[in-house]
Amino acid sequence: MNKYLRQLFTAVVALFVILGLSSTIIMAVRANALNNDPRNARSLYHQLGAYRGAILASDGTVMAKSEPVNDAFKYLRTYSNGPLYAPVTGFFSINQTADRGLEASRSMLLNGEADSLIWQRAKAMLTGTTNQGASIETSIDPKLQQVAYDQLGTRDGAAVAIEVNTGRILAMVSTPSYDPNKLATHDTKAASQAYNELSAGQNSPLINRATSQLYPPGSTFKTIVASAALETGDYQTDTKIPAGASYTLPGTATQLPNAEAQADGVNGQISLQEAVAWSSNTAFAQLGVKLGASKVSDMATKLGFGSTITIDGTESTGTPMTATASTFPSDPTDDKLALASIGQGDTTATPLQMAMVAQAIANNGKLMQPTLVDRVRAADLTVLSQTKPQTMANAFSKDSADKLTTMMESVVSEANPQLAIDGIKVAAKTGTAQIGTYNSAIDGWVIGFAPADDPQIAVAVLVHNTDVYGSLAAGPIMRAMMQEALQQ
Repeated sequence: MNKYLRQLFTAVVALFVILGLSSTIIMAVRANALNNDPRNARSLYHQLGAYRGAILASDGTVMAKSEPVNDAFKYLRTYSNGPLYAPVTGFFSINQTADRGLEASRSMLLNGEADSLIWQRAKAMLTGTTNQGASIETSIDPKLQQVAYDQLGTRDGAAVAIEVNTGRILAMVSTPSYDPNKLATHDTKAASQAYNELSAGQNSPLINRATSQLYPPGSTFKTIVASAALETGDYQTDTKIPAGASYTLPGTATQLPNAEAQADGVNGQISLQEAVAWSSNTAFAQLGVKLGASKVSDMATKLGFGSTITIDGTESTGTPMTATASTFPSDPTDDKLALASIGQGDTTATPLQMAMVAQAIANNGKLMQPTLVDRVRAADLTVLSQTKPQTMANAFSKDSADKLTTMMESVVSEANPQLAIDGIKVAAKTGTAQIGTYNSAIDGWVIGFAPADDPQIAVAVLVHNTDVYGSLAAGPIMRAMMQEALQQ
């Protein structure tokens, strides 16, 4: 009898252990996955029935907020000027889990469920009031955001502006954009239809082109090759380097030409400064090969290439907002290295990445962590967190940065006077990347900063699939953004 009792006791204990383990897995390990499962109706009502905190621009402009409504979900998420701020806010939908923008990266704070809001929840429970989520105060400048958005218009492209000394993102625009209000509706059929329409195809407006799309950066990448050359100590702004009207890619019969006669140099030679000013393909292709893939790749890596860049949030606050890793080829043959060194071939970058390159040059070689959120406040206006500037890398010396600035000023003063701003020194680098079948189209680029002698704002603009040089497609947008930022 005792034998059977022991066996029964062992079986009961084993069942309790299994029950405990399964409960732990459900409540702890799989809790987030289950809560985010779109089939979880209870979680859906809980999230949509919560008073979600507001998302604000730097001047207090409301970008997103929750408004009371007379339906089962109690609150409706609304977006003021939705298409303008969509790349920043993302969307909160009845049908789709928030997976982008601040709605995702700060979701736990916005819905009031973050650990840092435990006393707020307790207070609401004790007083019988509605638990309110935290508000998110961003670094976005509404006027600058509007200028960039208006300038891009109906074109496919992106624009990013960064505060030089801090890394704060002042503007982040992606076009074509979308209206998050169409996804926030409580009409499930309408929300599903809107999402299906917006997400269809490779040119989906839901894609944040500033952070999630890679493009060949064209001649804007020459700033990275130039910085690698300067850091060796063997090159100065007036150092003569090989150029010429055409360059045969090593080991091939392919001829690489220049777009401007001034880029050819004299007797096959050109100064490094003139090579930057006139964007000499033949000079930088040869310079990249001379430096070697390791030196160019190392500099690109210091400036952020090869790594996913976290812009906002952590796993504890939601789904972090990240930028896709920009790429430079690994161990390329010399012909591919030559192309990669002029921002073609296997070199790709996001507009945010190239804005960071401009920011680092403007900031004496110091690359700052890009950020979107200045501070988070609880419903009682208590500051829960405040973002402090962080250095990502000391990519190159102040001396190299000063020389790069001089060379980028000559891009405006010598080759592109239309980018000049009265009374303000502008440093820039244009880019015209050939894309498509038989190089039939162009990605037009420009990066730059101003004032060049006291940098405040760094900008990158991309216009995808255009038919004119980057100086003409993207240049005027950068100039307008700088004017707006510096007149405030």
